[in-house]
Amino acid sequence: MSILEKRTQIATEDIVYRSRPIIASIIIIGGLIGLVAAIGLSVSFGAADIDIGTVWSAIVQYNDELTSHQIIKEIRLPRVLGAALVGACFAVSGSIMQGMTRNPLADSGLLGLNAGSAFMLAICFAFFPGMPYMYIIFFSFLGAALGAGLVFGIGSLSRGGLKPVRLVLAGAAVSALLIALSEGIAIYYRISQDLAFWYAGGVSGTKWENLEIVAPWVVVAFVGAMFFSKSITIISLGEEIAIGLGQRTKKIKFFLAIIVLVLAGIAVSVVGAVGFVGLIIPHITRFLVGHDYRWIIPCSAILGGLLVVLADFAARMANPPLETPIGALIALLGVPFFLYLARKGGEGI
Repeated sequence: MSILEKRTQIATEDIVYRSRPIIASIIIIGGLIGLVAAIGLSVSFGAADIDIGTVWSAIVQYNDELTSHQIIKEIRLPRVLGAALVGACFAVSGSIMQGMTRNPLADSGLLGLNAGSAFMLAICFAFFPGMPYMYIIFFSFLGAALGAGLVFGIGSLSRGGLKPVRLVLAGAAVSALLIALSEGIAIYYRISQDLAFWYAGGVSGTKWENLEIVAPWVVVAFVGAMFFSKSITIISLGEEIAIGLGQRTKKIKFFLAIIVLVLAGIAVSVVGAVGFVGLIIPHITRFLVGHDYRWIIPCSAILGGLLVVLADFAARMANPPLETPIGALIALLGVPFFLYLARKGGEGI
């Protein structure tokens, strides 16, 4: 048996040994229950508190003559569902990026995707006001691709290859540049107020028509992520091992990159440049369920959705009737978590 075959066998056995399907099943079932409960809680409380019975009747027997039903259906429900969708997008994109690049510090916010999307949104608002939401999403995809391309291009120029900390440093530099350009455009064309929502991060402007447009994209991206989940697991073992097991790594990474751009672009177009969700959730998920991405991806989606729904609820209840930006609340968790990972050399938890 060759050295590569021995390494492949050991790595594969390690993945199987460290997988925890029972815990993963518990997280999926319990997480879904918790997510439904969090959605109900978030819809019930706000500037006008509404009991859970009214929430349920507004969902199953909507009456457009009741003000409480209108508040639930037209304002709160799309907002909360948008938060869950965005959290799932950020978490799954982060888990794919970490597995595909073998970089524990990978996150759409840290590697320039969010800043790239925000930059393209600034261009849309400045030069194409009134653009349909479908086109805004498309430009958000392009912006995410621009940010990622700049970060990986700059990171690959450094000696020693694409090391995690170097990629994060390149991401910080590119993000700062793109955000500065976005702010310059916003000031020059007087669209600062329009962009303030995306900079701060929030789902208050989410409407049913937004969800109807992004939901099919998200479903297709999630299906694609699950289709490639086994390949992500193998690639996370190392390039040589993946090739030895017959994986066409370049093709797989190309499709995975498209999935990541779709998920990150949609998330930013809905909620803004919120960071750290894609960093925190995949690490916690791997710690709980092991390194099999057939479990990591669905568990990350549920836990990511739960995190953003709870963050949105906290943002509304922290200082009513004013709202605290979601990005600021999640950063309170994300920054210490990032520093912890960086201190450990990006080894994960």
